[in-house]
Amino acid sequence: MSANEPYVPPQVWQWKPGNGGSFSNINRPVAGPTRDKTLPVGRHPLQLYSLATPNGVKVTIMLEELLELGHEKAQYDAWPIQIKNGEQLGSGFVEVNPNSKIPALMDRSGAAPVRVFESGAILMYLAEKFGSFLPKEVPQRTECLSWLFWQMGSAPFVGGGFGHFYAYAPVKIEYAIDRYAMEVKRQLDVLNRLLGERPYIAGEDYTIADIAIWPWYGGLVRGQLYEASEFLQVSEYGNVQRWAEAVAQRPAVKRGWMVNRTWGLPSDQLHERHDPRNFETKTQDQLDQDKKR
Repeated sequence: MSANEPYVPPQVWQWKPGNGGSFSNINRPVAGPTRDKTLPVGRHPLQLYSLATPNGVKVTIMLEELLELGHEKAQYDAWPIQIKNGEQLGSGFVEVNPNSKIPALMDRSGAAPVRVFESGAILMYLAEKFGSFLPKEVPQRTECLSWLFWQMGSAPFVGGGFGHFYAYAPVKIEYAIDRYAMEVKRQLDVLNRLLGERPYIAGEDYTIADIAIWPWYGGLVRGQLYEASEFLQVSEYGNVQRWAEAVAQRPAVKRGWMVNRTWGLPSDQLHERHDPRNFETKTQDQLDQDKKR
């Protein structure tokens, strides 16, 4: 079939290994592990297996926010899972998350370990466990959870939709990019209208709704996702930008954004996190490397 011929779906779809762009080496139509690999376990009850993608950043920000409030039992070990290398397909990781997606959390603080997967579920689990960042009053709690689930349902349009076809697909398809760009801009407009009426997503207080939404939509308007700021004309969304910058200045957000980050400026990276002092050990060599870039 030539590039000018329309694609006609076959009667029965067949998988073509390698036909998947940047992630073709790990994408497949079946679940389950591809190798035996035990996950490391640190000294804290909370063990996080993740990477500093937007979904992963949600959880490290949440944990750092809990520690900022003084919840010492929120101390955690964070281990990087290199998704482009297929580490999420190891047997140990699949035991924690059968869906083989980061982030995944194991809570060993009780009589039996508790696994938690899906970033929204992890945020809600931690909020309830520590009694923070999720309102207790029914109207406010419901508003917060509505926006949390809005994010979980909307982010695939940003990542798997717009992000994939705009940044990662081996062939740029006008229809696909237009379709998802339109939806992403509509979602940004939803947030922009909302944040014109209140300081935070769920109202007057900072909650897990902000923690969930900021890495995706805050990242877009701050130029940290897909290098698409100009393409999406994010300057139109002033209320989202105001909110995104306010959240970005929180000390816990600055720390959480670094955890399990293995790319970018060396001083922004903290590959593993096992102790609060890890943030204080950024060396002068790393700062010098930044200046050379």
